[in-house]
Amino acid sequence: TLALWRAVAGLRKGYPHPASGLCNVVTIARLMLTSVLIAGLFDPDVAPWSVFGVATIALMLDGVDGWLARREGYVSDFGASFDVEVDSVLALVLALHAFLGGSVGAYVILLGLPRYLFWIAQFPFPWLKAELPPRFSRKVVCVLQISALIAVLLPVIQSPLSDALVGGVALALLWSYWSDVRW
Repeated sequence: TLALWRAVAGLRKGYPHPASGLCNVVTIARLMLTSVLIAGLFDPDVAPWSVFGVATIALMLDGVDGWLARREGYVSDFGASFDVEVDSVLALVLALHAFLGGSVGAYVILLGLPRYLFWIAQFPFPWLKAELPPRFSRKVVCVLQISALIAVLLPVIQSPLSDALVGGVALALLWSYWSDVRW
């Protein structure tokens, strides 16, 4: 509810279009799916396959919101930021599910933290607040991150495969964020 309230406030404050558009409706749907996953963190009997299904739908919708924004002519800084924040929450929630599900160790939580660590780093290093240029590889790494987190939720994916997935994505995230820091 808090995230939805914040999104509506952001729409009112800085959205340059006359209507919210289907693009933001899809992002709100992704936020709602993420909320369902958050609720699942508090249910010790949540079925891994249901978490996998909800997370997969949320990931598939991730590409739809941007496509709709371009198609409708509703591209905005707000929409891009809203999308990134929903992706970040989804990644953290999936990392917590993976850890609590026992398929990987606590180190998997690191896959859910990069966006928040980057945000915290902006306080001592304000130059990190500079607007970043669009970079396709950043989007690819985000999709890899969430895909790997979804994959390790599957009961059929066990160590050492789950460890390799988490390690590979961790390296990709380090490279992606280091590219942004260097820029």
